[in-house]
Amino acid sequence: MQKKRIFYPRAPRQLIGQFMRFGIIGAMGLVWDILIVTLLRPELGLTAATLISYFVCASINWMLNQLWTFRNVAHRDHPILQWLRFLAANSFGFLLNRGTVYTLCFTIPFCLHHVAVPLAAGALMGLLANFNLSRKLVFRAKVPETPLELAEMTVDLNVDTSDRDLES
Repeated sequence: MQKKRIFYPRAPRQLIGQFMRFGIIGAMGLVWDILIVTLLRPELGLTAATLISYFVCASINWMLNQLWTFRNVAHRDHPILQWLRFLAANSFGFLLNRGTVYTLCFTIPFCLHHVAVPLAAGALMGLLANFNLSRKLVFRAKVPETPLELAEMTVDLNVDTSDRDLES
């Protein structure tokens, strides 16, 4: 049986360090998310407050991940294009995150009154998906040039030694 590279990365220490930095920024994003939702909810309601908060926090997280987590990656794109790609790539994590928040809030009365709990659960649900998609599609040394190349990069689980995003 052949070992898959996702379980045996060539640079596990660097990958773990990168994941930890991503997680720290995500935890800070969770704090901002809770604050923004708490401030906006009385005026806008839960749904609008959580949607606005997600995009504000995702934008801040993109900037911090660019500056810290993925600082060694070649940034060939214009920052606005990279930010848009970050939002697009993390749309699956968005569905996991906010899907968890809405499911918990609308099914468990405790969560509706203590919104920090479902926001934390949602952040955990999206963490791994967002990290992997950010590494593969947003913060990488080689930017896909065609839709086919993008699709291949998305499903490729091998750690490529030419990717400089594992350097610390």
